[in-house]
Amino acid sequence: MPDPGQQPAAVFFDLDGTLIDTAPDFIRAINRLRQSEGQSSLPAETLREVISDGSKAMIERAFGLSPEKADFERLRQQLLAFYLSEIAVESALFPGMDTLLVSLETQQIPWGIVTNKPRLYSEALLREMALMPRLAALVCADDLPRAKPHPDPLLRAAELTRVQPENCVYVGDHIRDIQAGKAAGMQTIACCYGYISGSESPVDWQADLLVSHASEIAALIGLEKDPRD
Repeated sequence: MPDPGQQPAAVFFDLDGTLIDTAPDFIRAINRLRQSEGQSSLPAETLREVISDGSKAMIERAFGLSPEKADFERLRQQLLAFYLSEIAVESALFPGMDTLLVSLETQQIPWGIVTNKPRLYSEALLREMALMPRLAALVCADDLPRAKPHPDPLLRAAELTRVQPENCVYVGDHIRDIQAGKAAGMQTIACCYGYISGSESPVDWQADLLVSHASEIAALIGLEKDPRD
């Protein structure tokens, strides 16, 4: 893997909670669903930490239902429909991330996304945000038989960019991101600014590096110094 401060051959990001702050649009969709079911809205902080765990976790948190309950799948599908209809209203790159992406592009280092979000929603979001043309690789949950924490999606991203996995960096905000990155032989960076449960500590994930702000990543991978230094 690249040494700290050494430029990688490619950089891959998790999507929700790492590259893009998608929580506001998910939270609006969840509360729209609750209102359609005659229930009041929930505070954003109650919902934000489960965004990275997917639609099932959101329904469990928002309605207190387990997946075997009769209404669970109906509510999940309605949530996804609401989300897709307004997928990029408030979603935005995390602060400092666009500067990082421009630096990668300027230095001709390919970057991509490896996500457990299904391709339908990933592509819709990235098209709306005009990011699709900038991607060197996009690997989604339904592209392969095994999603993260298996390394297969990251290995596919390396294959798509024609880069050896050991020369890549993977950035994520969930333990499964770090597990997948390490299993693929990539250098891993854990984002402490992401959608992390209060019961979790990124230090315990044993990532190679930790960051509290996206602007710190460039210096760690040899692009530039952190402008806040």
